[in-house]
Amino acid sequence: MDAHHRLAHWLRENHGTVDLLVAAAAFVLLALPWAFTDRPMEFIVSAALTIPLAWRRSRTVAAASTVAVVSVGQLLINQPPVPAQVSVLAMVYALAAYAPRWASLGGLGVAGFGMVAGVAQFGLNEYQTGLAALPLYALYIFFAVAVVLLCWAFGDLARNRRLTLQALQDRAHRLEIERQQERELAAADERSHIAREMHDIVAHSLSVMIAQADGARYASAADPAVAASTLGTIAETGRGSLREMRRLLGVLRNDDDAPVRPLPTLAEVPALIETVRRAGLEVALTHSGTPRRPLPTGAELTVYRVVQESLTNVLKHAGPRASAHVSLAWTAKGLEVTVDDDGRGAASDSAAVEGGGTGQGIRGMAERLKLYDGTVETGPLAGGGFRVRALIPYTEA
Repeated sequence: MDAHHRLAHWLRENHGTVDLLVAAAAFVLLALPWAFTDRPMEFIVSAALTIPLAWRRSRTVAAASTVAVVSVGQLLINQPPVPAQVSVLAMVYALAAYAPRWASLGGLGVAGFGMVAGVAQFGLNEYQTGLAALPLYALYIFFAVAVVLLCWAFGDLARNRRLTLQALQDRAHRLEIERQQERELAAADERSHIAREMHDIVAHSLSVMIAQADGARYASAADPAVAASTLGTIAETGRGSLREMRRLLGVLRNDDDAPVRPLPTLAEVPALIETVRRAGLEVALTHSGTPRRPLPTGAELTVYRVVQESLTNVLKHAGPRASAHVSLAWTAKGLEVTVDDDGRGAASDSAAVEGGGTGQGIRGMAERLKLYDGTVETGPLAGGGFRVRALIPYTEA
């Protein structure tokens, strides 16, 4: 930082010290010399005019009032002006720069009146009288009032600059607060997104692995070959889940070496269903309709996660010998996804609660779909079983 910038910064940050130094300098230069003369009144008046300069910014109205009272008193007792009278101009500037508007305009009026009265009382000598002196009076008054107006104008400019800087600082502070809030909201949204991804990956994979392990345990007694095949499926599912977790955690670590394979899309729904079938759940898949235009990649991921979560819930809560039906129907509004099962129906809700579920999966579905103006409806079927129906419109395509 340059020297003049450092000086300007110090002056802005220490205005109380600056005003005290200015008042002390004015007292030493304009008042103290009178103490060494035989004119004590001039010393008293000069001291009363210079000392209030120490409070010209902190107590502007009070300091200016003191100077005004002293100056008016000089006129009343016919005391001639002194060099310290320059403090009147300093107070006019201070009132315009730091005082309320009423005090600024009032000080301007009092100073202007005092200048006119002072010129009329002390401006001309005893030889300048009569009509011939009127032009000189007018000239003196013009210059006196012009100086007062000039000081007031400079003070008003300083006031406007100060208010502008303050407004900019307030705006910058508000913007910083808004940026911090946006960062916090983005972090919260990212945490929610990560929680949904981890839930979808872990819950689905573990449900498939548990179902496979239970099936292998019962089938191994009759046919050991089935157990070996099932264990292979479990290992494959675990490795796939591990890859997904590594990819997700690699993104969190900002790791350039982390695998970043494409996220699941509609084209991978059949592979997902095949994985669930290997876990022992009978699942049928039907397609109908033709899309008017393709969905965004994020919307296709949402459809995949809805199907994945729905089938995971069937595995966990529908009970033994349940089956499911997945329907992907392209309508005039968008893609309608329906997952029905013939399991325990309404009892699945209580089963989820008894099993320690928190509804994170259904809540995650709703949050994902909301990003694409989609909706989800869940509930038991009349004849038994449970239904999940979701709609993703074309609006975000």
